Amino acid sequence: MWPMQRPDVDDLIEGFVVDALDRLPAEFRDRLGSVAIVIEAEATADQLGSVGARGLYGLYQGVPRTNYAAETAAYPSKITLFSGPLVRSSRTVDDLEKRVTDTVYHEIAHHFGISDARIHELQGGH
Repeated sequence: MWPMQRPDVDDLIEGFVVDALDRLPAEFRDRLGSVAIVIEAEATADQLGSVGARGLYGLYQGVPRTNYAAETAAYPSKITLFSGPLVRSSRTVDDLEKRVTDTVYHEIAHHFGISDARIHELQGGH
């Protein structure tokens, strides 16, 4: 079953995203607004450069809700998950599910204005 073909992986990841959103506490889920969540194979050079990374599982692009008038921003917020790196770093389907879930929650945290440093701190520094 592993590795899987691209369409099957995207369907699997999409299911994991839906499950992660279903488990999100209502007070956060209800405040996501019109955040789009998309799946792409790989991050572009521009996407990597925008955060100074060599690789990404996911990327939040938009105006965090902590900014004034975020709901009236000219462009809607978007979370992109990158299936290539997620799959390559996962040995099993269970590993993939955990990585997708962690990535979705990480990027949603950015939507609510939480920095990488604070996310790391909230996760107990690991």
